[in-house]
Order: sequence, then C-alpha cells, then structure tokens
Amino acid sequence: MFHYAKIIVVALLSALGFGLSSTASASIVVEGTRVIYRAGKKEVTVKLTNNNQVPVLIQSWIDAGEAKDASVKTAVPFVLTPPINRVDASKGQTLRISYLGSSTLPLDKESVFWLNILEIPAKPKESGGQTSRLNVAFRTRIKLFYRPDNLPGTSFQAAENLKWELKSDGLSVSNPSSYYVTIKTINYKTGGQEYAMDGKMLAPGASEFFKSTKIKINSLDNISYTIISDYGGYQPYKAKR
Repeated sequence: MFHYAKIIVVALLSALGFGLSSTASASIVVEGTRVIYRAGKKEVTVKLTNNNQVPVLIQSWIDAGEAKDASVKTAVPFVLTPPINRVDASKGQTLRISYLGSSTLPLDKESVFWLNILEIPAKPKESGGQTSRLNVAFRTRIKLFYRPDNLPGTSFQAAENLKWELKSDGLSVSNPSSYYVTIKTINYKTGGQEYAMDGKMLAPGASEFFKSTKIKINSLDNISYTIISDYGGYQPYKAKR
C-alpha cells in the first residue's frame, strides 16, 4: 500500500456580515465526473483547468471513502502525481494515477475509491477600503473505480439488468453484476402524475430500498431510472424484475 500525507484545509464558512469579503466560486474544472482504472493499464490521467484569472494551489489525494477523515495518512493501492502543484491562471494540469497492485482487492468485482482535489486560492491584494477578506478552499471528490480484467458482461449491461421489486411502501432494487451502478434518479407515473426519487450507488451484489412517501407504487410498468455511465453521461432504463 502507498502512504502519503495530506494537508486538510477545508473551509466551511458563512458570511455573517462582519466586514468580511469572500470569494465563493471554484476555479478548477475537472474533466469528467468519474475515473475508470482498468486492470493492466500503466496509468490513467485526469485533466484540470484553472478558469480563474489568478493562480491556485491544488492538493490531490485518493481515499477509500473517508469523506470526513482528518487523519494524516491513508492507505490506498495507488500513487498520484503531482500531489501538490500550482496551476496558473487559464492554464491546465494533468494528474497521473498509477496502480501499485494489491493482494486485498477482489478480482471478481469492481472496487471504488475517491479522488480528492483541494483548491486553495491565492491570497488577493488588499484594497484600501476593505478591512479583511475571507478566502474559501474548495474540495472536489469524484469516484475512482478499479475494474479487474475478465469481469462478466459490461457496465452498461449491469445498469440495464438491475432487478426491481415492489414493496408495500416503496421499491427494492438489487445489482447482481460485478460492477458498481450509480442511479441518479428513479421516476414513476401514476394517476396522470409524475414523481421522482433520488438514487444511490449500488455496489456489486448489493440491494437498496427506496421508500415512497408520496404515493403507493402499484406496478413496475411505469417505473424508469437514470444511471450515470462510465463517461459521466445520463442513460435512462425501464425497470424490470
């Protein structure tokens, strides 16, 4: 496993009217909403672009799902370079992720990790009429899937072949595949009305329950769901048993 230090500089702040001026918009744009690391690849890359007119400092790391973990070290089977770098105004930067190998990751299903990108803006010049300025550090987290060789089927087939079941107070869905499937929304029509529920990410072999609080669902015929594909796009499907 690869260990690295990470500096957590996350500001969760509100403007309270004490003469503070804050910059509250992220500058860094990440290409893509997920990373698929296929077994056998030497590395995968993630492109970043600084859309602001000032340079920013970027710190990047990978974790195994500890969104609120403030520990100094985390262990993952990847190396990421560069872990800290400066991105000049209107310029880009490429992050490189390499798999180090692991004896603990399963070979018969995907594993999920998270890529974190912490953006620390440069300190602005003070203006004469401003008493103080508040800068906010933004963190972006996107999923990193490690995909072993020779998994049965494809990720698209996995999304299409989810198994749905009606319950007295909602819907149950199971994922019999070896792939993670991320459901964005679930939509159903009844009585001339359309309803929607937020989705979840289903792990390989996992099941999830979606409680319907607005109306009783009597049939799968009018149920559809939208998943997020490998490419970050939205793909609709019809629910089936």
